[in-house]
Amino acid sequence: MAGIYIHIPFCKKRCIYCDFYSTTNNQLADSYIDCLCNELSLRIHEIEAENITTIYIGGGTPSQLSNVQLTRLVNYVKTVINFNKISEFTIEVNPDDINTEYMQLCHSLGINRVSMGIQSFIDTELEIINRRHNSQQALDAVNIIQSCGFSNISIDLIYGLPLQTLDSWKESVKTAISLNVPHISSYNLSYEEGTVLYQKRENGEINECNEEDCIKMYEILVNELKNAGYVHYEISNFAKPNCYSQHNTNYWNLTPYLGIGASAHSFDGKTRRYNPASIHEYMTSLKYNNVAYEEETETSWEKYNEYVMINLRTMWGVNLGKLKNAFGDVLYNYLIKNSRKFITNDMMKIKNDNLIVTEKGIMLSDLIIRTLIYVP
Repeated sequence: MAGIYIHIPFCKKRCIYCDFYSTTNNQLADSYIDCLCNELSLRIHEIEAENITTIYIGGGTPSQLSNVQLTRLVNYVKTVINFNKISEFTIEVNPDDINTEYMQLCHSLGINRVSMGIQSFIDTELEIINRRHNSQQALDAVNIIQSCGFSNISIDLIYGLPLQTLDSWKESVKTAISLNVPHISSYNLSYEEGTVLYQKRENGEINECNEEDCIKMYEILVNELKNAGYVHYEISNFAKPNCYSQHNTNYWNLTPYLGIGASAHSFDGKTRRYNPASIHEYMTSLKYNNVAYEEETETSWEKYNEYVMINLRTMWGVNLGKLKNAFGDVLYNYLIKNSRKFITNDMMKIKNDNLIVTEKGIMLSDLIIRTLIYVP
């Protein structure tokens, strides 16, 4: 198996918390798509094109592409890969970009999964983080997406927002559940240096949610979604049975993927490649048929650390047999030795040869993972 990630960096305006690479210069979109098509043709050899099963168009805000631009991009991808083998094709969208015509186009192009960043169903919370939509637009957008034939829908929520309370968070979670979407992702708001949000906190313009309330919000999230029939399959991801994100699950399994576009990352199973987080640098390279990436070959212990860190976030945990075969006795014994105290305290368990973080240990998962990381 393999996947393709396509980064669309264009946004109408930036949310104050976002540290993903993006630009508001949408006038570059036509030329940028030319570069995406060129890069795909130059680099498709890095993964087995016949084995590609997932495509993910992320951003930025992919729904800022016009109908013509999106059609041109997808149709070119179809000329490069065997589209008949694609089982999951996701596009990220913003609620206020959604209309029936656009979603019908997405459906006709073969896109079968929609991921929408809603973040909150409380208007005051949306305003403070500079989101473009309001709660009613979000509700309307879900209805439009469903009416256009999409059943595989994911929505994002954020907890720990400025002005957010335990009651308002519970209201957002319950509203999300009422929409009957099969997948919900939720993240604790982070204050990344260089963002407007970070600067506002430093200037005393907003107050950060305290850690105790963030923990309670996470507990509300887990309990409400569990009671509604969602499976907590990754620390930040919840899905109805068998509705897990195939593309993201492949990331966690270290499945090879090709990332194209400014700031996109790739992994061929051995080497990681990183495109520049600059649309101008990226486009200049592709204009002259040059790839833009830098590359890094990981050591065995670096691969071990990534494998442990990613898989312990999931309900499947770390397969001990696979880890031992891949990384040898030294790293295997290191993992077993350092996990014993967590197993003794019921924060971890071994089930069917998988080392798993328990519900008791999930709130301390960062500590657990740090302890199991190998530092030479």
